[in-house]
Order: sequence, then structure tokens, then C-alpha cells
Amino acid sequence: MSENTKNITLPVTGMTCANCVSTVERNLNKLDGVSYASVNLASERASVVYDPAEIDQSDILDRIRRAGYDVALGEADLVLQRLGDDNDARRLERSLRERDGVVEAHVNFTTERARVRYIPTVVSQADLRTTVREAGFEALEVEGELEDVERTARQDEINRQRRLLITGLIFTVPLFLFSMARDFGLLPAAIGHAPWATWLMFALATPVQFYVGWQYYDGAYKALRNGSANMDVLIAMGSSAAYFYSIPVLLGLIDGHVYFETSAVIITLIALGKYLEAGAKGRTSEAIKKLMALRARTARVVRAGEELDVPIEEVVVGDIVVVRPGEKIPVDGVVVEGRTTIDESMLTGESMPVEKGPGDKLFGATMNKQGRVKFEALNVGKDTALAQIIRLVEEAQGSKAPIQRLADQVSAVFVPIVIGIALVTFLGWYFLAPAPAQDVSAFTRALINMVAVLVIACPCAMGLATPTAVMVGTGLGARSGILFKSSEALERAGSIDTVVLDKTGTITRGQPAVTDIVLQGWVGDENSLLSLAASAEKGSEHPLGEAIVAAAGERGLSLSEPDRFEAISGRGIAATVAGHEVLIGTPRLLDDYEISLDGTAEIANRLQSEAKTAVTISIDGGVAGVLGISDTVKEGSKEAVQALQDLGLEVAMITGDNIQTAEAIADQVGIRHEDEHGNRLVRAEVLPGDKANVVKQMQSEGRIVAMVGDGINDAPALAQADVGIAIGTGTDVAIAAAPITLLSGDLRGVERAIILSRGTLRTIRQNLFWALIYNVLLIPSAAFGLLNPMLAAGAMAFSSIFVVTNSLRLRGLQLGR
Repeated sequence: MSENTKNITLPVTGMTCANCVSTVERNLNKLDGVSYASVNLASERASVVYDPAEIDQSDILDRIRRAGYDVALGEADLVLQRLGDDNDARRLERSLRERDGVVEAHVNFTTERARVRYIPTVVSQADLRTTVREAGFEALEVEGELEDVERTARQDEINRQRRLLITGLIFTVPLFLFSMARDFGLLPAAIGHAPWATWLMFALATPVQFYVGWQYYDGAYKALRNGSANMDVLIAMGSSAAYFYSIPVLLGLIDGHVYFETSAVIITLIALGKYLEAGAKGRTSEAIKKLMALRARTARVVRAGEELDVPIEEVVVGDIVVVRPGEKIPVDGVVVEGRTTIDESMLTGESMPVEKGPGDKLFGATMNKQGRVKFEALNVGKDTALAQIIRLVEEAQGSKAPIQRLADQVSAVFVPIVIGIALVTFLGWYFLAPAPAQDVSAFTRALINMVAVLVIACPCAMGLATPTAVMVGTGLGARSGILFKSSEALERAGSIDTVVLDKTGTITRGQPAVTDIVLQGWVGDENSLLSLAASAEKGSEHPLGEAIVAAAGERGLSLSEPDRFEAISGRGIAATVAGHEVLIGTPRLLDDYEISLDGTAEIANRLQSEAKTAVTISIDGGVAGVLGISDTVKEGSKEAVQALQDLGLEVAMITGDNIQTAEAIADQVGIRHEDEHGNRLVRAEVLPGDKANVVKQMQSEGRIVAMVGDGINDAPALAQADVGIAIGTGTDVAIAAAPITLLSGDLRGVERAIILSRGTLRTIRQNLFWALIYNVLLIPSAAFGLLNPMLAAGAMAFSSIFVVTNSLRLRGLQLGR
């Protein structure tokens, strides 16, 4: 296998249960050149990693089709311009066929149209138009062409199941009522026992058996052809046993009772279950569809001095884009003109609008609330933050959680075991059970109980238990600004008992800010002192100097240009501002200039005890005051720590700062210095490279650790932790090293992520318990003759619906405060 592998995601149709999943996976993994294949039943997608040097996508599609399934393909009819002759048509056709995701392409020079069949999860119609444009031609956008192929395929399946269900009901309801009335003596003998009565039942049952039920025969044949057995095999066997046993009775070849109504009710009830399940499964992916719907369709760009409305896919990096109040930001970029507030709640989950001005970043799909702005496009198409979020969520939904392994192992042997139990049931009732009543033969009784065993078994519920919950959970997380990069991360986050927080940028803002202005000998007010200090620092590039300038800006103070500026390494600065000699820096700087500190040491000690840096100011040879500068605690950090502790979690902190500063910050947010066993929870003076060792040490104490950091500098610690959580701001989506990313940068997102993980894990366990206990209890009940086949079919049909509906309940989960 070469290093140049590709990952392709395919929308697979025709899968009904866990055995279908294993069949597709097994067939794909047999292909030379495929290194990994994973199939998800709930999302109906296959993720395949393959070597394009050994195999191409057409081979993968052919293998899926040979296994008895199909891939939902989109069709694009492109209206072309600038085709000069037939050679142009052939060249464009070749370019389209070489595009990843294109299955077929036909270009007609005469009609100037291109017909393309493509894989919608790999390439879009916008990508196809880009390919046409890159080849030197133009493809016009056709109104209404933005088709969701997967949704269309799913809706087609729902419509097909509805049509089959209605057909089944039309024939089955009168058949069932006639049969019951006949058996209970509610019909006159001339009707109930007339020679034509059983022929009427046969006529009503046959369309159900071979039209409504053909999908089960077809599925059973394909499964058996691939060396496996699925739910369709059980349904086909069960309904066929009842139907074909009734044929010789109908013809008078053997004595007994016909069971046409049993076969028809079995198939119709299961068709009802299939219809309801198809609708419910579609709702599990609503969250990702809502994310996709956020995208703007057009953008207003400035070209040749004019503002033009163009399709979103025609925006290129470097374009100047204009956005008016109330419009969506079409692509990612940076503001070059204007000021506004942006609603970023659709990406971050944060409801408060964010102020934006020149130099600030904008993200596609967010909403411009107030001002008119111009921005330069930086990321377009698949590179935007929203596109990356959608891709990561889809990958997470397609991955398999560790807890699913049990269901996969059971499903692999489930159907053969059920068939074995059904045969044992038949033999036991036929040879070993006491003789039945006179109106029922031993063979008939054994056959009916065997049919009940076959139709009560439900491998579907086990196959849907985990992926449906994962799909709803990851979708809810994405809407709340929480990105799970795999279902394993979603599962593991619910089992942690310790959360380790990096201080800088996680608990604190990561930017120094002036917190205290203490006047000492200055005859003016705070603003006049701060104005002089900030004017002196205008030429400084030191973070503390920048913090002083920023504080003056926040107060709206006017600043002067310094007449003289000198940076004194390790000490501070000396400057001349408006005729004043200004010194700003450490007490040692003032000592160097032989300036008396006049009691400022006491002020400096107090500030340092509060985790602040003391900066002394001298004006014209005398002490004027002391500034307290610190990396301030983020809004919500204290509440976040308290919320995590309320969840029963131990909260620890790692920082490179000294122990005095570290403990002061810990006290501000409510983190204990030690646990009850004397283990340090506040770890100070830790170098970035040693953070992973601290996490490892905590794990050696028996803790299950989540590490929360910035996702880049803390990468080793995030990787070492049982669960790594990166706090980002949208652009970190692509680069965060952690399995979980919080887009908003709000530490309270950690609580929401853990609550979501626990809720999803709880739902998965409920689903698996139901799926297992249902089969464990009801299969023996059917084997012992306690279940009528029709009741068994009804129970089987609704078991999958229960699992999917239970997963959908996750959408109402309250994520924290």
C-alpha cells in the first residue's frame, strides 16, 4: 500500500440491518488496494480508505453493487458555453471524468450540454462547474439545481415503503377480518366454509406475499449469495413457511387450516415498521442538514469597481466582498472596511453578537446584524470553517464507537443462531411435545411456533442502537459549538473523572490587561497618569506595554507621540512625552535612575500576591504610581469550574507560571490546591513539553483524564490524555490536535460536552439493553409457543422504531446552564 491513499465516503442504499453493514464491509475489505472500510447503518454511508494506484472508485462501486446494494448518485445537466467544436467537447468530457467523484460524463457539442453522474459525498455541482471553468468553458447555473441527492434517495425509500404499506393494508385488512370472523363463527356457514372462501384468502394473500414481500426475498437472496444471513432471510423464511404450507391445504392435498392471513399480516406489519423506521432514521441526520442549510447561496463582490451578485462557488480567494445589514457572511475572510456586530451563534453556540472591525476575521454562514462591511475572502468552498465543521461531523457520524463492537459481534452470528433455534423449536414441538388438540396437527403446531421464532428475532435494533444515538449526539454537539471528531471521543468523554485545565488561554484570556492603577505621588487623576504612560509605550512591542496602550484605548484617552523612546532590556522603558520625563518598568529601573520608591514596594507585593505584575511609573524624577497588569480570568471560567465540580469531576490546573501566581488564579476560579489524598491539583512552573508527563502521572494515580488546552501548544498533553479538548475560535477546527474542539472558546463548553457525552452513552446503553433483552426474552417465549406469529411480527417491527425514537429523544437534552 502506497502512502498516497485516498478516503472516499459513499451514500449506500438498500441496507436494512447490521448484517447488511457487515456484508458491505466484508466485500469492500476484500478488494485489493482497500486498507480500511467502515459502514454506518444509521447514516447509510461507507467510508473507504484505498490506494488509487491499485484500485479506482468504479471498482469500489461495482463491488457494492455485486454485494446486492447500490450507491446514491446525483445527476447534473450542465448548460455549456464556449464550446468551439467536437474536440472541445471531448476534452471537457475527459476533464470531467478525471474529477474525483464523477462516475459518468457525456458532453454533447450539438446541444451544448453535459450530462454528469456523480457521487454527492465526494463532489458537488459547484465543483463540476469549477472543473468546466478550469477547462476553459462556462457552465450556466440552472435554477433549482441544488439537489440533496441523499435526501432525495431517502425520501424515495420512504415513498416506496409507504406505497408497499398501503398495498399491504388494502389486501391484508380484509383478509385478516375475514379469517377472524370465519374462525370465530361470525360468518354464516354458507360463506365461511364455502369452497371459494380459502381461494379468496389465497387471492388476497398472494399480492402481499410476492409484491409487498418481494423486497425481503430479494434481500435474502443477495445476503445468501454473499455468504451471510440477515433479517430478510428470517422474514422470507417465516412468511413463506406459513404461505406455502397453506397451498397444499388449499388444494386438498393435506388436511388442516390455511395460514394465509398469518403470512400477510407478518409482511404488512414489518412493512409498517420499515416505513416508520425510514422516516425516523431520516430525522437523525437533521442537525447536519441544518448546518448545510446555513450556507449563503450568493455573494456580492467588487470587480472592476462594480458590485456584482455572483454564485457562492464563484467567489475566489482575494475577492473583496460586500455584506449589508441582515445578510449572511458568504465565505471566511478579514474585514478591510467598516464596523459591525456579527451573530456567530450558528457556529459557536454563543448567543451574544461579536463586534467586528478592520483586521477582524469573519466566518461564512454567520449573520451580519448592523453595519455594512467589506472584507477580503480568505477561505472559500471546502476550506471555510463551516465546510470543515460539516466534514468533521460527518466523519464522526461515520465512525464506530467502541461500545458498538458488542453489537457487531452479536449481529455477525445472530441470524444463523436464530435459524438454529427455529429448527430446534420445530423438531421439539413435532417429536417431543404432547399431542395437540384434534383441530391442529403436530406438524402445524410445530410450524407455527417455528415461524414465530423466525419473525420475532430482530437484528436491526442492535445494528441501529449505537449509530443513531451517535448521529443525534454529534449533530446536537455541532449546533452547540462542540465538535466531536470521532464517536470514540463522544463515548470516552462521558467516563472521565478528572479535568485538567491549561491556565493561559483556557482559564485566562491569554492577553495581559491593566487591572489596577494605584496613584503614589501623582497630583493628577488616573486618566492623566495612564495617558502619559500609554503615550510613552506607543513605540513598545512588549506585551505589558501593549496592555497599557490598550487600557488607554478602552477609556478613550488621547495619546501623544513620544519625543524620545528607549527600551531598556529587562528593566522597562524611558521616554519623553509632552515635556515630561517618563520611566516605566521594574523597581530596579527606578533604582538605576536613583529615584526613591517611596513605599511602592508594599503596593507591588500586594499586587504580586494577587497574581499580577507590578509596573512602577516615574514622572519627572519622582514616583507617580504603580500599575497592576495580569492575564485576567475569562468570563465564565469560575462558573465552568463550579459546574464541572457539580458533575462530580476533580478539576486540576497546569501552568508555566510560578506557584504564587498559579495558586492565586486557582483561588479566583475555585480550584483546590490538593485533593483529599494530598496529590497536587495545581501544577506550576511546568514547561510546555512536560505537560504530557503531568497528565501521565495523574493517569498513573488511576484517574481518567481530560486535558483542556489551546489545541496547538498543548498537543502532546492533549494526545496523552484519555480525552483531549481543544478550545478554539472556528479557525482551529482544521488544526486542533484534540478529539473534541470547543468552537466558542468558552470554558463552559467543557461541561456541555461531558453532559452530551453522558447523555449519548446513556442512550446507547438503553438501546443496546432493549435490543438484547427483547431478543433474550421473546425468542424463548416464541420457542415455547407463547407467541402468535402475527404478534411476533408486530413486536419485531416496532423494536427498531423504539431504538431510533429513543435516540431522537437526545435532541431535547439540556446541555448545562
